[in-house]
Amino acid sequence: MDADTISAKQPTILVVDDTELNRDLLYRRLKKNGYQVALAVDGQDALGQLRDADFDLVLLDIMMPVMDGYQVLEAVKADPELRHIPIIMITALSEMDSVVRCIELGAEDYLPKPFNPVLLQARINACLERKRAHDTERHYQRRIEEHNRLLEEQVRQQVRALSSAQIATIFAMSKLAESRDSETGQHLERMREYCRVLAVDLGRTSKYAAQINSRFVDDIHGASPLHDIGKVGVPDTVLQKPGKLTDEEWKLMRAHPLIGAQTLRAVNAQHPGNSFIQMGIDIALYHHEKWDGSGYPYGLAEDAIPLSARILALGDVYDALTSKRCYKDPMCHAQAMEIILSDRGRHFDPDVVDAFLRVEQEFIAIRAVYQEKGVSPREASLAG
Repeated sequence: MDADTISAKQPTILVVDDTELNRDLLYRRLKKNGYQVALAVDGQDALGQLRDADFDLVLLDIMMPVMDGYQVLEAVKADPELRHIPIIMITALSEMDSVVRCIELGAEDYLPKPFNPVLLQARINACLERKRAHDTERHYQRRIEEHNRLLEEQVRQQVRALSSAQIATIFAMSKLAESRDSETGQHLERMREYCRVLAVDLGRTSKYAAQINSRFVDDIHGASPLHDIGKVGVPDTVLQKPGKLTDEEWKLMRAHPLIGAQTLRAVNAQHPGNSFIQMGIDIALYHHEKWDGSGYPYGLAEDAIPLSARILALGDVYDALTSKRCYKDPMCHAQAMEIILSDRGRHFDPDVVDAFLRVEQEFIAIRAVYQEKGVSPREASLAG
């Protein structure tokens, strides 16, 4: 209903009076003046009609059986769906002392008996004008809310499209960095799936339900490929060395979380507010921290390590254990699981390990889908 329709709408008035003569008198007078009129014989009847139909005004007698006018007035003004309907109390001259009480309870006006036609019309006009103003304001407020909802949805769609493009671009960059190591295969594809299933499982627990929502799951799926992007700053001689690293080479390798975080902070400074980039910074910087504080670069422990990095740490180690590298052969799933369990509460967050146990079949399935290049199905079956 638009504003013009609201203004042109024929008002509907509910007359509530237990005396048939008074109801009939008001009915004929109001109909003569062009109003739609409904009648109620007591307060309970009136409340039922008010909740079932749309009224613009109530003429309410005070002294009635079942529910008197005071009770009806209190019930209407206490109801968020009805309180906007103006109420004119009908009172006998002997009841004028009750007018103050009615006004205090929320009545818009009062009308003494016997009815004066001019006064009756004036009081009705004033109340109906107030009701039209309220309806018009509510109409425009709803239009504004609907417009804002549509605008927000358009923005969300644009952000989703932009984020998808950003994720695709950054994933390509991560793949480019990963390509320097010829043995990592589909490591990034597996990593984001491992992180997703761990996050979804943890989000089902009461401890993490408030922290892990759909945005968190989408962000960790999109951000997990960024964990090793800092390796672009590690020399090939170190990154691809088949033997044991020297102390100096380890310093270079351990710098990659700092390099990755610095790179992503530069992206975040140019395009602030992107939650998956912000999570990517946490993942890149903290994924080598350990639950017991023995990790690097800062030696953080327990909940001081961001949850996203604690989740990724397990997925990263699992993938490293079950993948072929220049310095080792792959382990089977059972062997990798034994090592992870032995490091519960030391390297890994106990809650994340527990989630891993609950979703280990999904890990096996992900491993099967994203097999190493050059690894035969027979070798991949060792995951069981």
